Amino acid sequence: MRAHQNGTISTDVSNFLLNCFVRSPIWQCWLSLPLSLLFLLAMGANATLLITIRLEAALYQPMYYLLSLLSLLDIVLCLTVIPKVLAIFWFDLRSIGFSACFLQMYIMNCFLAMESCTFMVMAYDCYVAICHPLRYPSIITDQFVVKAAIFILVRNIFMTLPIPILSARLYYCGKNVIENCICGNMSVSSLSCNDVTVNCLYQVAGGWTLLGSDLVLIFLSYILILRAVLRLKAEGAVTKALSTCGSHFILILFFSTILLVLVLTHVAKKQVSPDVPVLLNVLHHVIPAALNPIVYGVRTQEIKQGIQRLLKKGW
Repeated sequence: MRAHQNGTISTDVSNFLLNCFVRSPIWQCWLSLPLSLLFLLAMGANATLLITIRLEAALYQPMYYLLSLLSLLDIVLCLTVIPKVLAIFWFDLRSIGFSACFLQMYIMNCFLAMESCTFMVMAYDCYVAICHPLRYPSIITDQFVVKAAIFILVRNIFMTLPIPILSARLYYCGKNVIENCICGNMSVSSLSCNDVTVNCLYQVAGGWTLLGSDLVLIFLSYILILRAVLRLKAEGAVTKALSTCGSHFILILFFSTILLVLVLTHVAKKQVSPDVPVLLNVLHHVIPAALNPIVYGVRTQEIKQGIQRLLKKGW
C-alpha cells in the first residue's frame, strides 16, 4: 500500500501518519519534557525494582514475584508507546508502518489487560494475607504464582488477539492520517471504508469483560478485607492490616480512576476537546508505570532495605 501527499491512501498502503493534538499543537511543546522525564523515571524505577528483587534473597516471595511481573508489563507498555510519541514531538516522525501499527495496537490492549489481571491476583494475595493469615503460606506459594502467571498470559493473549485482526482485515481506502498519538483500535478503524460495528462491539465487550471483571473482583476483595479489618479488636491491628495492602490499594485506586476518566471523556466527547482523550491515552501508559515501583519502594520496608543494601554494595 502506498500513501499519497493529499492524505489519502490507495489499496497498497504501507503506512499511517500519527497526527497528535491537531487542535492543540502547542501541547506537544509543553508535554515533551515532562513526558520524557516520566519515561526515564518509569524505566529507571522499574529496572531498579527488578534488580533489587532479583539480587535480594529476602525478596524471593510470591508477592514480590507478582510485583516483578507488574514491572515487566509496565516497561513493555512504556517502550511500546512513549518512544514513538517522543519521536513525533521532537522530530515529527509521524509515519508508522501498517504492520507496526497493528502490532502496537495488540501490545497495548494485551499488556493493559495483563496489568489489570495482575492487580486482581495481587488483590487476592492481600485478601488471603488479611482474612486467612494462618493459611497464607499454604495458599500463596511459588506454584500459585506460576499458575497465576500462566492464567494472566493465556487469558489476555487470546482474548485481545481479535482486536488487531479485526482492524487489519478492514479495507483502508480513504485517509491514512490517524488523529491520535498511538494506534488505538477505533482511531485506526475509523479510517476504513468498511462497517466497523463488529470492531466497536468487540472492543467494548472485551474491555468490560476483561478490565471490568478484574475491577469488580478487586473491589470485592477490598470489601471483604475492610469487613475483616473492622472486626479486629487488638490495638494497632487495624493499622497493621491496612498497611499490608496500602500500596496495592493506592495503585488500584489510581489505575481505576484513570480508566474511569478516560471512559467519561469518550462518553462526553462533545463537551471536551478531542485532544483530551488522546492526552489521557498517552499519560495512562507512563504515569502508572512511573508510580507503581515508587509507591511500593517507599511503602514496603523490605524493598527499601534491599535497595539500600545494593547501594552500599556499589550498584
